[in-house]
Amino acid sequence: MALSLTDTLDRFFDATLTAQLDKYGQEPSCTYDPEWPSPCILTEDPVEGSSVRWKPVLQDPTSDMFTRLSEALELEIHPDIVTWYTRCWSDHLQASHPEGELTLLFCWNEEDMERLRANLLGHIMAKQKQRQPLSLFFACTDGDEFMTLNNEDGSIWLERPGKKPLRQLASSLQAFLEQLTPIVE
Repeated sequence: MALSLTDTLDRFFDATLTAQLDKYGQEPSCTYDPEWPSPCILTEDPVEGSSVRWKPVLQDPTSDMFTRLSEALELEIHPDIVTWYTRCWSDHLQASHPEGELTLLFCWNEEDMERLRANLLGHIMAKQKQRQPLSLFFACTDGDEFMTLNNEDGSIWLERPGKKPLRQLASSLQAFLEQLTPIVE
């Protein structure tokens, strides 16, 4: 049976968590900020500034941000990018790809999802102004490159801000995800 994008994404989250547990014996941690809460936080009754453990958690219910974005722009957003950002709440994750190391972008909470909406809107408007194919970002490198999903066919591309896509990296988000290896720090 072929895996779906959701299955592949869940496997990547699980592989990342397993690698973290194997290396450090606990889930990832971050500094707790009461102004930046998340359903990902595992520590009960956290104290501001303390280290808290977290892990990706399913969005339940899933955010309606992409429905609102699609309606506002009067265009259909590719379902793979919707799945990417609405499957789980998570901090960004590190991964290795044959092209190099990258940061996979996810949303920590609803406020983060709204920041993403604003950033995607700016990206979409720039693409339209430049008369380039509509793409939606989901990962970035340490440099000025980022990975995007072509909204028309779901293919994955390497891009630089304000430029035409450099080259295709995979035929789909699922195929791209299958090329990744989690990195834990």
